[in-house]
Amino acid sequence: MTYLTSQDLVAAWLRCGIVVRVREDACDTVRDRQLRSVGYATLFPAPRTERVSPGHLVAIATAPDGTEVVVWRWYDAVVLGAEAGLVRLWEPAHGEVLAQPRPAYRSAPPGTRAYLSAGLPGADWWVASAVAASAEDADVELDQVERFYTERGIDPGSGRQPAT
Repeated sequence: MTYLTSQDLVAAWLRCGIVVRVREDACDTVRDRQLRSVGYATLFPAPRTERVSPGHLVAIATAPDGTEVVVWRWYDAVVLGAEAGLVRLWEPAHGEVLAQPRPAYRSAPPGTRAYLSAGLPGADWWVASAVAASAEDADVELDQVERFYTERGIDPGSGRQPAT
């Protein structure tokens, strides 16, 4: 008998991909050394061509119809330094931001790149870890993204809230 941990379940439920091309209806991502076109969950904000860029890391879920959809995105940001327990980063669309480090984050010297996200509870901005060479090696908070969706009753595959 095989026992799965909650992290195994999250890993099966959400997968990461690195964005290489963006369109309004879908983006091309690389995962497992394969290029895939992936649509966006219904609740993923538009205009998407202004929110997603090549180099971003995305969380991908499987919709009820079996298609894959993007449900979350991490920016590819540059570390500028640390101050008072926070990390200062620069990201093209937002300029300089101060981010709360996630447990996976290891202090990085200025000029290195790290994954940056906004929208999860607990901080305006979060820094997860150094940017990885492949999506499979990215150390980001997929469990927190999963919790964000389930606590709000949102089906991550479709991005829709259940009818009441």
